[in-house]
Amino acid sequence: MRRPIVLVPACQRQLGKQVHGHTWHMAQDKYLQAVLLGADCMPLVLPGFGADTDLDAALHIADGVLLTGAASNLDARLYGEEIRFPELPQDPARDATALPLIRAALARKLPLLAICRGFQEVNVALGGSLHQAVHAVANMQDHREDVRQPLERQYGPAHRVRLTPGGLLSRMLGGESEMMVNSLHGQGVARLADGLSVEALADDGLVEAFAVAGAEGFAMAVQWHPEWQVTSNPLSMRLFGAFGQACRDFQEQQHRLTAAD
Repeated sequence: MRRPIVLVPACQRQLGKQVHGHTWHMAQDKYLQAVLLGADCMPLVLPGFGADTDLDAALHIADGVLLTGAASNLDARLYGEEIRFPELPQDPARDATALPLIRAALARKLPLLAICRGFQEVNVALGGSLHQAVHAVANMQDHREDVRQPLERQYGPAHRVRLTPGGLLSRMLGGESEMMVNSLHGQGVARLADGLSVEALADDGLVEAFAVAGAEGFAMAVQWHPEWQVTSNPLSMRLFGAFGQACRDFQEQQHRLTAAD
């Protein structure tokens, strides 16, 4: 059978001189490489058309969905708050594409892996809320990267997370109880949406991973960046490997259903 197809929603960016700028739909190479090399699947970038996106057409050919991190923040109005930091980048086209995509993918029982912004998107799509600035919340650590450092330092181990004993993520990673992760985010989960189960916590209590409780398919989200140099990190390879296997299982199931028709 062909490699499973994994949809990767794009970010929308303006590139070029301001007067002659053009709109681009973009996905970072490291996420696409992680799908290819870590999950052994074929990534397919989904343009951020918002309400004009034909989700039925895209999901008809998909065997999984990967939600990536991004420099932009979700619009706080999506969870009932005013935007506190309007100077920070927004991406309304991605918001309008990713949130309905999440709900549609879960309804179809498609495997779903969400990273950083994607992790936050799942929480908001299902009714949760975010801290717009984790570092401004009492007793919380600063989870942002130091942009003055080279990428290898920015994506290096930053803090510990404690995995839920016996949880899905712990079992997926071979029974690990804790691990060191990188940390490159300003926002984070404030109110966890109903139906999500905590899979990992930072030492300051911030939710670092969750699963969709009761989901029949793979539905996992992490705040850190396992896609970074994925092939050199055994735990990241286990995570993407489990996601890839879920995509192959979904593909095989759909093939059987089609053959039965």
